[in-house]
Amino acid sequence: MRSHYCGELNLSHDGQEVTLCGWVHRRRDHGGVIFLDLRDREGIAQVVFDPDTEEAFALADKSRSEYVLKVTGRVRPRPEGTVNTNMGTGEIEVLGKQLEILNSAQTPPFPLDEYSDVGEDVRLRHRYIDLRRPEMQEKLVLRSKITRAVRNYMDAHGFLDIETPVLTRATPEGARDYLVPSRTHAGSFFALPQSPQLFKQLLMVSGFDRYYQIVKCFRDEDLRADRQPEFTQIDIETSFMEEEQIMGLTEGLVKKLLKDIKGVDLGEFPQMSYEEAMRRYGSDKPDLRIPLELVDVADLMASIEFKVFKGPAEDPKGRVAALKVTGGAELSRKQIDEYTKFVSIYGAKGLAWIKVNAIENGANGLQSPIIKFLGEDVTMQIMERVGAQNGDIVFFGADKEKVVNEALGALRCKLGADLNLFTREWAPLWVVNFPMFEEDDKGNLTALHHPFTAPTCTPDELMANPATALSRAYDMVLNGYEVGGGSVRIHEETMQQTVFRVLNIDEEEQREKFGFLLDALKYGAPPHGGLAFGLDRLVMLMCGTDNIREVIAFPKTQSAACLLTQAPGTVDANQLRDLNLRIRRDPASAVSH
Repeated sequence: MRSHYCGELNLSHDGQEVTLCGWVHRRRDHGGVIFLDLRDREGIAQVVFDPDTEEAFALADKSRSEYVLKVTGRVRPRPEGTVNTNMGTGEIEVLGKQLEILNSAQTPPFPLDEYSDVGEDVRLRHRYIDLRRPEMQEKLVLRSKITRAVRNYMDAHGFLDIETPVLTRATPEGARDYLVPSRTHAGSFFALPQSPQLFKQLLMVSGFDRYYQIVKCFRDEDLRADRQPEFTQIDIETSFMEEEQIMGLTEGLVKKLLKDIKGVDLGEFPQMSYEEAMRRYGSDKPDLRIPLELVDVADLMASIEFKVFKGPAEDPKGRVAALKVTGGAELSRKQIDEYTKFVSIYGAKGLAWIKVNAIENGANGLQSPIIKFLGEDVTMQIMERVGAQNGDIVFFGADKEKVVNEALGALRCKLGADLNLFTREWAPLWVVNFPMFEEDDKGNLTALHHPFTAPTCTPDELMANPATALSRAYDMVLNGYEVGGGSVRIHEETMQQTVFRVLNIDEEEQREKFGFLLDALKYGAPPHGGLAFGLDRLVMLMCGTDNIREVIAFPKTQSAACLLTQAPGTVDANQLRDLNLRIRRDPASAVSH
């Protein structure tokens, strides 16, 4: 129906007759001449109708916002003084000769001709309209360019695109599974994959030494702005490569994406150990654009009697840390109270602080309600250790190490954003030398990444000291987001069984859940490893937004619901009977309703 996209037109088309199809973005009536801005996925073109073309002019006069039109006309330069440099097609216009209204439209629930700050719930309920907005179309076009570039890069490096099953069985990957009841196997369930982890390892055993897939994954977990219950991974696995080679290959992919699509040269990626990242930044995905660091002061606090600090300072699992914010003394008491409320989200019981007004006057030049508990000597030693200068504020965290890290790590990022402390636009990083295991709230060991990650030690050493064992894992971090995580995998049965034993998975459970994997490791499994990128998160960063829902065509809300289709929904009794299921009603819920 069309000869050109609206956004393709420029002065090189001067004098050509073109046919355009699209939506009315804006209609303007200027004293007998009607201007229609026609929009499609490539952009907007201005179409002019004058009364000389009576039939087309009459139809243009009837057209309204979001009408679907087919227009034929001649391209010409815009008159002098009317060029719009803010439009890609701003140097030309189309003199309309013929117009066909392909469909009319009701008034949309929000305007599309300029950004409208409507609630996200309205946008998601009418997502098909929201996606017409040029800024949303640009994001999805960029996403398409990124996936195409990924495929080209992987193909050029000898990787095969191989699909893995979506209906599989539950695996321990750190989040709840989405379960699918089986009609043909009563009482049994499939699980939607949290990742293709085991299947891609089996592909390595099968001899497909370079695999990739752009694949949907599913996790039933609490959601945040950068997470979704269903998400897309760029999944990569390869045999006969050490971690440095895998990191080099995947680093090359991200550098090429940013260079080719954004014109950004990321340079070389520095490496930092997990231990150093947690000590300096309180996070295993630190945003290195922010020049704030945590400083340990527990040794100075152990000598005071103030229990808020002394207790954690003497606790082997505690931490007392300081965070100096340059120029932060200008923060008001109201702002400090807001930050105190913010860190409480992460379990912090409070947020102590010291403002530095005149450091040359010793403790008398400082402002804080806690100095009287610390004493002048300890206070000044802390100021010296953190390098405090006039105009700074120093925040403190004192609690279990995990609470302090999470609270001050998050506060560091929030302060960086609120005070615009960013020193550069892009900050890539590899975090390496992760622990194999971490303790849960009950003191049991759980896999920090997943139980198929290879340790750096032997099976005997792992069994003797599992809490101190390090893994051959690596995470790629970009601007404070983990955009990719991977590891060298276990390729020997003995080591895999040892890891299962550390995790208190007995032999019967091993056979029941992972017998197929253990069997595969017996038949010449090669050394292998890989990495998975979060495509949605990577696109989010490249689009310059902090909301992952902005770069997914049809996302879920933070309660994992689809406002457009009203999913999840109920099913009728016959479907439940076919699946051998029965809904159990919560008595309390029934009473309340």
